[in-house]
Amino acid sequence: MRNALSFDIEDWFQVENMKGAIPFSDWDSLELRVARNTERILKILRDNNTRATFFMLGWVAERCPALVREIASAGHEMASHGHAHDLVYNLTRDEFREDIKKSKEIIESIARVKIYGYRAPSFSITKDSMWALDILKDEGFTYDSSIFPVSFHDRYGFDKCEPGPFRWPNGLIEVPLTVYRIKGMTLPLAGGGYFRLLPYAYFKYFFRKLNKRNERFTFYLHPWEIDPGQPRIKLPISYRFRHYVNLNLTEKSLRKLLRDFKFASINKAYGIIAGS
Repeated sequence: MRNALSFDIEDWFQVENMKGAIPFSDWDSLELRVARNTERILKILRDNNTRATFFMLGWVAERCPALVREIASAGHEMASHGHAHDLVYNLTRDEFREDIKKSKEIIESIARVKIYGYRAPSFSITKDSMWALDILKDEGFTYDSSIFPVSFHDRYGFDKCEPGPFRWPNGLIEVPLTVYRIKGMTLPLAGGGYFRLLPYAYFKYFFRKLNKRNERFTFYLHPWEIDPGQPRIKLPISYRFRHYVNLNLTEKSLRKLLRDFKFASINKAYGIIAGS
């Protein structure tokens, strides 16, 4: 069984935890590390004969067009992560439409492939921003992968949402981030900070249980999560912990994951676009 592997392509200074310390106006003055880190990920995928979905920020694509072409030419799926990494529920409808249109146009023009998928920064399509789903459909997206069916995070969550892929009333396909529900608890399994904080054995155990039930899982990481040498910024203690914990261990855990399980892009794993 092939599970869905994805990467959200943004740099170390673009994450929400950095917003209070690094404004958008400073982005162009900072060291870009996203290309070298993504190239490391591409090598890891080549070593394991694995394809994935790359949710690319339009801002990054503009500055790293060679990286976009390298990802696409290697046979990976290109998708949109928006343009400026703004939380969806902090945007107006018009601002959101402009953000996703811009990112889609930039990525498609550079990669010369059609974009089908979108993932919101920090999974910020919640019950307060469901209006975004109709705009995604209007702008030509086939699927969304922004819903995280948990309720305890301070920025995202869509509790009691269907944990597996489903179709919204407007026809847009949803591919939620993976959780495991047991005895009234919802355990996060999708990757990212959880993958750095919790032991690898936790993920291996529950991923195997899902596959034995004939259920695929959807996993994600960021390029900056395999970069322990990135600049250290003074942040509130909770943000500092969430961003920097176990960066030195992530690449090793990712390699284990690719040895223990089979993966494909989101599109291929779930058969979203026939013949693509």
